[in-house]
Amino acid sequence: MAKTFTKILIANRGEIACRVIRSCQDLGIKTVAVYSDADGDGEHVRRADEAVRIGPAPSSKSYLLIDKIIEACKTTGAEAVHPGFGFLSENAQFVEALEKEGIAFIGPLAGAIASMGDKITSKKLAGEAGVSTVPGHMALIADADEAVKISGEIGYPVMIKATAGGGGKGMRIAWNTDKARAGYRSAQNEARSSFGDDRIFIEKYIEEPRHIEIQVLADGHGNTLYLGERECSIQRRHQKVVEEAPSPFLDEATRKAMGEQAVALAEAVDYRSAGTVEFIVDKDRNFYFLEMNTRIQVEHPVTEMITGLDLVGWMIRIAAGEALDFAQDEVKLNGWSIETRVYAEDPYRSFLPSIGRLVHYREPEGGRWSDEEARVRIDSGVTEGSEITMYYDPMIAKLVTHAPDRARAIAAMQQALDGFVIRGISHNIPFLSSVIAHERFREGRLTTNFIAEEYPEGFEGSVLEALVHEDLLALSAAAWHRRMRREALASNPSSESYSQATEWCVMVERDSHLFTVIPEAALFRVLDGKGREREIAIEAKPGALLFHCVIDGTERAVQIDRRRPAFSVTHEGASFEVLVVPPRVGELAAYMPVKLPPDLSRFLLSPMPGLLVSLAVEEGQGVKAGEELAVVEAMKMENVLRAEKDGVIAKIHAEPGASLVVDQAILEFE
Repeated sequence: MAKTFTKILIANRGEIACRVIRSCQDLGIKTVAVYSDADGDGEHVRRADEAVRIGPAPSSKSYLLIDKIIEACKTTGAEAVHPGFGFLSENAQFVEALEKEGIAFIGPLAGAIASMGDKITSKKLAGEAGVSTVPGHMALIADADEAVKISGEIGYPVMIKATAGGGGKGMRIAWNTDKARAGYRSAQNEARSSFGDDRIFIEKYIEEPRHIEIQVLADGHGNTLYLGERECSIQRRHQKVVEEAPSPFLDEATRKAMGEQAVALAEAVDYRSAGTVEFIVDKDRNFYFLEMNTRIQVEHPVTEMITGLDLVGWMIRIAAGEALDFAQDEVKLNGWSIETRVYAEDPYRSFLPSIGRLVHYREPEGGRWSDEEARVRIDSGVTEGSEITMYYDPMIAKLVTHAPDRARAIAAMQQALDGFVIRGISHNIPFLSSVIAHERFREGRLTTNFIAEEYPEGFEGSVLEALVHEDLLALSAAAWHRRMRREALASNPSSESYSQATEWCVMVERDSHLFTVIPEAALFRVLDGKGREREIAIEAKPGALLFHCVIDGTERAVQIDRRRPAFSVTHEGASFEVLVVPPRVGELAAYMPVKLPPDLSRFLLSPMPGLLVSLAVEEGQGVKAGEELAVVEAMKMENVLRAEKDGVIAKIHAEPGASLVVDQAILEFE
């Protein structure tokens, strides 16, 4: 580099702050972390060379305060700021404020951020630059009547959008006149409360849509390149869940056309740095501009994996004045990469956020793959013992795999998800495993409606193939036999207990399965009641939650949690409890009474840990079904709890301002 920075401040937190620190270290640049009161022990604070406290936990009082960031730069002598994503990353005023203080912003110029930050302005600029845009009405809409008129002219279905929107807020799909009128009002109200900006526009809704984006990289010397595409169609409520590069849908001609249009738009706004141009693509590979993200994307690792480029490193080098040292024809796409976003949320409870301490945290080991060409990468900002709080985005880590082709990248992802150990909070790994294993995903038949169509009633858990389930039952018998033998030898080293064939009954609820376990030198031979014999090798330390196994030649990572007297088995997103006992005990267990769960229907329980913001009722008050009872806030989201049926409030158990745990009683009905 002809010029470089000696110290960079990262105006962010969590995994993206750690990611930026890694690139800075590779370039020999010192780093400064900033932190709120909730992040004093954060991993990004430990990894940086210096750290500066910038305020209380809420981001509005810390990470979003421009003057605090600038003050931290002055205090530490940081010459430049990398904003990561979120927070101030696309704030033109922040860029201008840094410029006034002589501090470099590692990102695009303020003008590019401002022009691309407004959806109406960006679409107009895209059209002028020759970029294909979705048919629609880009001018502001005065009221619901005009919204209905314009929707009819465009042709249903239409998408009603807030011009300042993001993250799925302020967006409604209208299929007819009534939906257009209601959608306009609700989108406007949501936009006003979320962004302080209630401007609305309308565009054609694309059916069977795919969300495919182009990564661009531009320097200050007239060089702008596209680095292939990312397929981001697997979304839940407009939030990306799984991303991959390249797309299984695009052909080379479409890729080139989309890339060239993305470059044209970047050049039209004098773009510098890494950026992403997002498109919606229909079933016939017609593509339309959605928006441009003027920052590094959450999903940038998949592009790095297939191109071999350090995008964050290039952002720093471009901000320091360096020119790109490669041309468009030198950009090669190598293999396939997939990313899953691991979140602290409960997929079995409508993906409600989960907070608490990571009691156990073990990232999957990349060297364990049977496919030696497959690689795994984890971008995270946590370690075992880290606290997941209610104040910020609930992302725990980004799990990324890379392999020579898509099928092998998927297989590596499944293994990696199976080997990711997280305890202490709820997480979405079971759901991610289910998506990755889904036949439609594996075939590449994706749209942005994938989750809504394939999980219409929400996520209720994965169902294992029958043979896989039977393999895990046999593994349970072998693992229990292994445990009993180890305990016998620990108490009496000369013990012969469990050194010969032993029968075990594996019980799943009321179903019993008999196995004979025969220990041998390096494995177990397990015979089931159907006459099938399996060879099972187990690698796991005493007390480990993760068992690396080979069952009849197939490698599997299986998680086993002891829950006396039973234990839980988890694999490929499915979990079930087993009880391993001698056969006679199994026979008698059939006569044990079933313990019924307590009746909690009279209580309103908190569905998540969070803050009780408000109560809308009082003791003795009658309520109707659907009426608001309370509001609980967690992870920057407010959740309104409503009455499921008519009733009368008998007792209030928690007052506004209380910190709630999962299933804590808020109130009780008569």
